[in-house]
Amino acid sequence: MSETMKDYENELDASFKKVEEGDILTGTVVGIDENGVTVDLKYYAEGFIPAAEYSKEPGFSIKENVKAGDEVSAMVVKKDDGNGNILLSRTQATEVLAWDKLQALKDSKEVIDVVVKGVVNGGVVAYVEDVRGFIPASKLALGYVEDTNVYLNQPLKVQVFDVDKSKNRLILSAREVLRKQAQEEKKKMISNLQVGLITEGKVETLQPYGAFVDLGNGISGLVHVSQISDKRVKTPAEVLSVGDTVKVKITKIDNGKISLSMRQAQEGEPQEIEETENYEIPGSKEEATTSLASLFANIKLN
Repeated sequence: MSETMKDYENELDASFKKVEEGDILTGTVVGIDENGVTVDLKYYAEGFIPAAEYSKEPGFSIKENVKAGDEVSAMVVKKDDGNGNILLSRTQATEVLAWDKLQALKDSKEVIDVVVKGVVNGGVVAYVEDVRGFIPASKLALGYVEDTNVYLNQPLKVQVFDVDKSKNRLILSAREVLRKQAQEEKKKMISNLQVGLITEGKVETLQPYGAFVDLGNGISGLVHVSQISDKRVKTPAEVLSVGDTVKVKITKIDNGKISLSMRQAQEGEPQEIEETENYEIPGSKEEATTSLASLFANIKLN
């Protein structure tokens, strides 16, 4: 089909649109050199962003971090830079646009990739949308971080934890991302468990209603007090101590909770898997959420 002038109406309208200083324009990167970035704005002239006006991020390299075809928004600084181009500043546009986007990232809880650019008292620094963000040491990992220097220049997956434009404050967190990953890994490991498996574990905590046993790989299960011994046991502490190695049988897996039995793991127990009772377990941080991918040597299927 032959092209007509109507096919170019949008482009023509854009090319004659009046550009004013302070406008924020969006275009496509068409050229990159050590001096700056050339942008196709679909206007009467191309835009040019000097290297110093592209990003405030320390160590940022336009040759390494910008590529042809990238879409970029920048503010008009001058309608003519003396070379027939529209002089632009991405950093000035970012100051206007970034905070709304950062708030949107916080609301959506989107996971974003950053690189640690500095180590400061109490945490590290990374940049999102050219805004300096602080990651507290407590938000770098699931556990305690003793030396934050090991994170320098390292990539991290983070979420926007807090954002306040009026205070120029951006707080990022890797901990929430890591926690979700750990939960997904545990779910996957638990899906590999089978009722009837017999293995060994270590008693990690004792409660009046039973003993929590560490099966390895972050997986724990509960031996109800009635499943500890054939003999009557009033409390687990009568026969068990924290750190004891015990043989247990997986009797039930329900919604991430693993029920164990020392009684059924003993020699001479029937081969068939018996239906276990439903025990009410008080809610606590020790609820068994775990599983076992590379679960222990000497696993037997009874």
